[in-house]
Amino acid sequence: MKKVELLAPAGDLEKLKIAVMYGADAVYFGGEHFSLRAGAGNFTLDEMKEGIAFCHERGVKCHMALNIFAHNEDIGPFKEYLRNVKDLGIDAFIAADPGVIDMIWEVMPDAEIHLSTQANMTNYRTAKFWHDRGIRRLVLARELTLEEIREIRENIPPDMELEAFVHGAMCISYSGRCLLSNFMIERDANRGMCAHPCRWKYALVEQQRPGEYYPVEEDDRGTYIMNSKDLCLIEHIPELIDAGISSFKIEGRMKSVFYVATVVSAYRKAIDSYFKDPQSYSFRQQWMEDLCKASHREFTTGFYFHKPDNLDQNYRTSDYTRDYSFVGIVKSYDPDTGYAKVEQRNKMVLGDRVEVFGPMTDFFEQEISEMYDEEGEAISSAPHPQQIIKIKMAKPVEPFFMLRKRKE
Repeated sequence: MKKVELLAPAGDLEKLKIAVMYGADAVYFGGEHFSLRAGAGNFTLDEMKEGIAFCHERGVKCHMALNIFAHNEDIGPFKEYLRNVKDLGIDAFIAADPGVIDMIWEVMPDAEIHLSTQANMTNYRTAKFWHDRGIRRLVLARELTLEEIREIRENIPPDMELEAFVHGAMCISYSGRCLLSNFMIERDANRGMCAHPCRWKYALVEQQRPGEYYPVEEDDRGTYIMNSKDLCLIEHIPELIDAGISSFKIEGRMKSVFYVATVVSAYRKAIDSYFKDPQSYSFRQQWMEDLCKASHREFTTGFYFHKPDNLDQNYRTSDYTRDYSFVGIVKSYDPDTGYAKVEQRNKMVLGDRVEVFGPMTDFFEQEISEMYDEEGEAISSAPHPQQIIKIKMAKPVEPFFMLRKRKE
């Protein structure tokens, strides 16, 4: 049985490295232009070169998102941009617009193209259409059930791969082709500038009664419309594999490095556990508990097992649950002294109890009992962003290990 790919978001170079170190088989990222996450850090050409080299040295593939719906004014600059990236060693391009796909192949005839979820691929006849035109991977529409995915797998050529979202935010419009952002504040979601108006708070007002708000839901908080819970399928690894999904995709190019490390690590452990012994595999609740330590909203299984109803929407709040703070990342460790050099990400003080975790390890807890600044002076607090400090560790650690602290 071929092992399923774990595909992680890389919103910037640091997130790419974190995704790789915490177990991703492949990463997807956008450049400074022509992807659907203009608000992410994204990559300059030099950062792409560094990131691709980092990945390839570790056997990890790089997928570049070029999934805008191009307007006439985009065509000239887009083709020039393709010429700039064609020799970087990108393993695959993610695209939806047929014209964009055509231009990619015009500049790079041998390029591997993955059909973006923005193309709304929902049936096996459409899959065959794209296969006949050279596409070898489909990023499935979020509206598909697991049984529909299974049927698609059974009716397409064996060399066509299926990629599906398994975790993260859900766009509430047809596979993410949202029109609200463009309509309401002239920021085009289909060209990378979505303002996420589906997360805003709304109330209904009758034209002749300004200022009188009619509650759509029977409570006094107003309401949240079009506000899905976050997708989470970590409890359903065997079913997803059995349906023929080749790649598990995590959403989140605009999420933090802490989020990327936490989510990738949990799915890596679950996938590896399953493939180690499929017959005796059992889900560990610890994986879900670890997931919930990163910023998240309530979870749903989306369309996979049933048509979403009111229970899959979040009518109370669009806020995220953030029970833990990401307080530091290990830059180096001296095994002789037991001290780690740590880059601060949120305030730490002596006496804090923190959890320390790293790639493919279970976390351990410790108290911050000693802390020193870069000059070696003892300090009681590390309040400055990205301050470099030295901490006595209870157990050995390595670069990229992280420290998190439960919020009071």
